[in-house]
Amino acid sequence: MPTYEFRCKACQHEFELVYKTTAAYAAATPTCPNCGATTLSRVIRRVAIEAPSRDFTRMSASEMLSVFSSGDSKQVGQMFDQVAGTHPGLAVEYHEATKRLLKGEPMDKVEKHLQERDAEKKPPSSPPPPAAPSS
Repeated sequence: MPTYEFRCKACQHEFELVYKTTAAYAAATPTCPNCGATTLSRVIRRVAIEAPSRDFTRMSASEMLSVFSSGDSKQVGQMFDQVAGTHPGLAVEYHEATKRLLKGEPMDKVEKHLQERDAEKKPPSSPPPPAAPSS
């Protein structure tokens, strides 16, 4: 239900009124609960406007590099997500890195974690085979 804030022009009293619909608000004649005056002004405390999201899929390679250079891990995560976020052929590591970046984790920390994980997956190097006996 929409809440509307008012200030009475006669006594300067501020108050809120709740209407079930915007149509109910439009049809109403609000009055000041303090003095009964109908000369009111609307008070607008804050307005939230969602910024349009960037379309990373339409960026050139140099624009994408500038996103990386910015160091903003959330933007890099958004770019990863838009460009190939749901592609089933990508490795689990890609999706994990994307989620971590979207949460705002620093890029260098995510990269270090992936490198450590990759190092753990590699089999230990085996010693070289013995040299053949000479005759």
